[in-house]
Amino acid sequence: MTSTSRLKAAAFIGIGVLAMAALSSQAQAGEIKHVLLISVDGLHALDVANYVAKNPNAAMAELTRHGTTYSNARTPANSDSFPGLLALVTGGSPVSHGMFYDVSYDRTLFDPTNTKCAGTPGNMMVFDESIDLYSGNVSLNVIDPTKLPHRLVNGNCERVFPHNAIRANTIFEVVKAAGGRTAWADKHPAYDLVNGPSGKGVEDLYTPEITNVNGLDNTHSVVCTVENDQKKVQAVINEINGLNHDGTKAPGTPEVFGMNFQAVSVGQKLVTDNFDNSCVDDTDPAINQQPGGYIDGAGTPGVVLAYALQKTDQALASMILALKNEGIYESTLFVVTAKHGQSPINPAKVNKPGHFADLVAALPDGKTNAAAIAITNAANCATGPCGFVQDDDIALIWLQGQHISTQQVADYLNANAPALFI
Repeated sequence: MTSTSRLKAAAFIGIGVLAMAALSSQAQAGEIKHVLLISVDGLHALDVANYVAKNPNAAMAELTRHGTTYSNARTPANSDSFPGLLALVTGGSPVSHGMFYDVSYDRTLFDPTNTKCAGTPGNMMVFDESIDLYSGNVSLNVIDPTKLPHRLVNGNCERVFPHNAIRANTIFEVVKAAGGRTAWADKHPAYDLVNGPSGKGVEDLYTPEITNVNGLDNTHSVVCTVENDQKKVQAVINEINGLNHDGTKAPGTPEVFGMNFQAVSVGQKLVTDNFDNSCVDDTDPAINQQPGGYIDGAGTPGVVLAYALQKTDQALASMILALKNEGIYESTLFVVTAKHGQSPINPAKVNKPGHFADLVAALPDGKTNAAAIAITNAANCATGPCGFVQDDDIALIWLQGQHISTQQVADYLNANAPALFI
């Protein structure tokens, strides 16, 4: 085995949290020349099992028959896109790679406007759609450096790009260093983070913005989201065909490449699909203005989620066909997984109690207990050394400082666990 092949073989080990991996029983590991990594965000093992049982001729069914299903896959505890994707492409957790969320807090950062890194550090680390460069209210699908925080590096005040913020290399860097070609497509320009600390891990990075600030938010409609996903699907098919994502000439099919699907995650979460009349699919009007999510605890999808699953499966089928047409289906490890499975299934058990710090403040001693005050103070300040509370999927709390111990806060939270829905 040459040093290059050893590096490539080691790189594949990094993709460790799998939902479904298709590899022909005739193919040996040494015959695999490409890895196509697909994240169907939000997808549960139960979704796969139910869909395959109901649709035996579907793409997911073919992949299941063709390969191996890992039904006990898990994401990091703070289940969301950033930590979930980094688990796949670094093999690490937020403890090792340092990225907890797309909007988090860092005690070494300075505000984007603080170009001298003057004063005491501590600032939000924002890597969502708000850091895009916009023309009016349409993202140009690139990062606006002026919206990035600063950090002192060897005495210099420097901008922190998403790829600068992680502490672990990515599989893309490993494969590229071994002479392989790499590509990835995702939902925000902030997914520059997959480049890794070198900033150069992905040769062909494509990030069509899904949520434009003060503009079209595709996630308001499962149809809009499917259309946004389809841009990335076409990019992957172009890459399968040996081209760049945009159809221009390239050296060949990447060794490691892939994309994320967002439609299933959106279909799971929408309270009312297309509530702002963003997009309507005239071929399937039954989903318009309908609720997303599941019908029951057995994972039966409602019409909106069923639409998302069907469209995603059709897209997977188009990738399978492209691989077969290119003659590389049997030499490609086709991995279908999920960055996260954050959406609950049983509607009878869903409770959305509101912002975590508000719940703390509403406790009988919420305005007098030192631990409660520390939490609510952190939630009310996001720049400077004052902490931060992020409470999207779970509550992540950065305390203001060391005047109160983390154990004291943890004890308080545990003592009030029922009232705080812990």
